[in-house]
Amino acid sequence: MTDGKRLSREEALKVAKLACLSISGEEADKVTEKINAILGYVDRLQSVDVSQVEPMSHVHGSTNVFREDELRPSLPVQELLSITPSSSGRFIKVPIVIDEG
Repeated sequence: MTDGKRLSREEALKVAKLACLSISGEEADKVTEKINAILGYVDRLQSVDVSQVEPMSHVHGSTNVFREDELRPSLPVQELLSITPSSSGRFIKVPIVIDEG
């Protein structure tokens, strides 16, 4: 797809349907425009000469720092639970973060 070809409105609607997305006609035009902008950017990236660039796993120079595991005492469970906003037995209660609806 990133050979300079543009995605048609019909193709964008087909992709939305395959992704189980329901989009209106106006949204289809916006989605088509945005996908084509992304594909245009990918085309630009493909034209960049990277033959002299060494492969890397990440862009920053940090490396993993390992230490030996050592057994140390931890705080008592009740002391930890006493500083939590809400607990139940030996467990910390947290708000629901996923809408089940």
